Amino acid sequence: MRGIRRYMLEERGKMIMRGGERMDGDMDDIDKKYDWVKWKPFPNPKRNDFIYAPFGFGVYQLRNKVTGQYILFGEGKNLAYRMSSLLPSQYGQGTRGNKDKRNYVWKNIAEVEYRTVACRSKTEAQSIQKELKRMNIHRFNK
Repeated sequence: MRGIRRYMLEERGKMIMRGGERMDGDMDDIDKKYDWVKWKPFPNPKRNDFIYAPFGFGVYQLRNKVTGQYILFGEGKNLAYRMSSLLPSQYGQGTRGNKDKRNYVWKNIAEVEYRTVACRSKTEAQSIQKELKRMNIHRFNK
């Protein structure tokens, strides 16, 4: 946990504390600006669960449903495939250098939930990803 800021979330997305600084409304703005699907449990491949995500351009966001902490986010040209790279290699796809993210998701899979938003282009997806990154509220904010 070295170097990772701790965040508190009240009313899931309404008030975020970052290093003692209140950030009311940041997630509300993102929620209203884009057509996100509702939060869903992250699929467990041991139970033959499915990822429900666009095959085309889009953005995903993960959070811990128990603590309310935002975990990570990302964009992809085939979002369903991209999200499957968040699982250990025997269950997922891709070869991204994201071992820490994979380990976190797998260790906490019962508490992780996700949402997605479909995009018209790579540029739109990258723009949303940049907005999420600027917020600096995710455990893995890279």
